[in-house]
Amino acid sequence: MITKFKKMIKGEKGFTLVELLAVIVILGIIVAIAIPAIGSIIDGAGEKADAAEVQLIIDAARLYEIEEGSTFPVTVESLIEDGYLDERQGDAPSGSVTRNAAGELEFNRGS
Repeated sequence: MITKFKKMIKGEKGFTLVELLAVIVILGIIVAIAIPAIGSIIDGAGEKADAAEVQLIIDAARLYEIEEGSTFPVTVESLIEDGYLDERQGDAPSGSVTRNAAGELEFNRGS
């Protein structure tokens, strides 16, 4: 019985077309499921990066207010010019930091 099985296996030299197509279909299904999941991860990371960048701008404006005795609004450009933001933040969104009615700092995006 074992020798007969070994003879059957010994004669096979590759994969059949059906086996290859099955693998391709399975890979296609995996890719179709993975692409939307990866897209949502990338979008979530972008939103978190934007929120961190805005918080960095607000913190720099708070330091600017303390050290310079400046009043609001403070623009991102003035924070870069005065050294409170690094030149690498030059691609930060344009806008200004103001103090709202509750006394909290908030970032207003410019155009």
